[in-house]
Amino acid sequence: MLPPDEGDLTASGAAALADRIHRREVSAEEVTRAHLDRIEAVDERLHAFLHVAGDAALAAARQVDAELAAGEEPRSPLAGVPLALKDVFTTTDMPTTAGSKILENWMSPYDSTVTARLRAAGIPLLGKTNMDEFAMGSSTENSAYGPTRNPWDTTRVPGGSGGGSAAALASYQAPLAIGTDTGGSIRQPAAVTGTVGCKPTYGTVSRYGLIACASSLDQGGPCARTVLDTALLHEVIAGHDPRDSTSIKAPVPSVVAAARAGAVGDLTGVTIGVVRELRSDAYQPGVIATFDAAVKTLTDLGATVKEVSCPVFTDALSAYYLILPSEVSSNLARFDAMRYGLRVGDDGTHSAEEVMAMTRAAGFGPEVKRRIMIGTYALSAGYYDAYYGQALKVRTLVARDFDAAYESVDVLISPTTPSTAFALGEKVDDPMAMYLYDLCTLPTNLAGHPALSVPAGHAPEDGMPVGLQIMAPAMADDRLYRVAAAFEVARGAAETVGAVTGSGVQ
Repeated sequence: MLPPDEGDLTASGAAALADRIHRREVSAEEVTRAHLDRIEAVDERLHAFLHVAGDAALAAARQVDAELAAGEEPRSPLAGVPLALKDVFTTTDMPTTAGSKILENWMSPYDSTVTARLRAAGIPLLGKTNMDEFAMGSSTENSAYGPTRNPWDTTRVPGGSGGGSAAALASYQAPLAIGTDTGGSIRQPAAVTGTVGCKPTYGTVSRYGLIACASSLDQGGPCARTVLDTALLHEVIAGHDPRDSTSIKAPVPSVVAAARAGAVGDLTGVTIGVVRELRSDAYQPGVIATFDAAVKTLTDLGATVKEVSCPVFTDALSAYYLILPSEVSSNLARFDAMRYGLRVGDDGTHSAEEVMAMTRAAGFGPEVKRRIMIGTYALSAGYYDAYYGQALKVRTLVARDFDAAYESVDVLISPTTPSTAFALGEKVDDPMAMYLYDLCTLPTNLAGHPALSVPAGHAPEDGMPVGLQIMAPAMADDRLYRVAAAFEVARGAAETVGAVTGSGVQ
């Protein structure tokens, strides 16, 4: 789609907007209103948002302006810059649906920790973004409220499950966004929309108030249009949370400092590994060509690049799609029509069991039902050891492959996705084809490691964005940002989103 006119507030990145707001060259209210106007102008065609909270966002912006006018220091480096929040984080003042009919219009009694940290940082929340139901999907077509469209070409998907957040960024409806990543749901939408997305080390961003898909895999993370903006947001939301039992009690690496250091454009002394198992001639030729060009760019920046092998990665997809459904089966048992959410058949003529069955049949979509059934089967007596138990062993071996690779390299790289964005409806009836789209991203979730996708260019055959995935060891998130920032500078300013196929939003 066509970008905003030069000089329009929505055309600026988050760091630039924050600087202008804090120097009082422009008000946070003006910035927020400009983005709300952009949402009104383009989102009917993209459907990135499920809920827009205009009044609340403007009130939060006015509060930031009042504090700055009173001479107070900004609450955070991003105070006053608005943000789009994936609709899987609970909010007390907006519905939280997780893209599902079973939670339609549900209002949470509490904010997630991520939501609370955003509010405390003075970041106005523009609204909640569309997503695959309960974060189960790779295209945002599994949303109960209709699909989101890719701003580059509205006949194509924006990735998933966080396609709404990525599309909001790519279409300049928001300068910042939050996503979640269970098997690639931040990085994969970032790649196919030409934006930046990071999955932090598992346990460094609180999952309290994040509606669970698979608890050992889910991780909230930052999304933006530049590496520095992503790093600034990363530091706002990261940190220990005693309400999350999996939260790590350790300092979060200074990703902002790493991004600024990387922007100098020198990777001398950095060793980068190309994962052999994540670069295949079966991938779209334009993706491979763009990835190979990215490897050359990293070499030109002074990095040492070599090939490494992680042989168990070939089994990661199979293990992931046993572990994830098993956790889904357990987590989604709470949606029983008894405590909150949708209730069907509660007319006094049906038993509690019948109401529960009717509600779950009506409230869950096909993909959610599919994963619940697979997971329930994998956990059942007689099959637990053969399926779930074996998958956990593979998960351990995947982590060992990573550990072995990091003995000789600082970071690993691969294409983020095997192809550019596919057409709406192309894979919706072929679950295996859809699952294969996360082939490159899900190994890091199994290991709990951080990874980031940064725009790498465009596939020559269709002009669509291609992402470069950068992976690092646990608690080494700063390495991602140093390499990504150097690559971003070397590539030059990211291309503006244009109507490259003639099907974009005009």
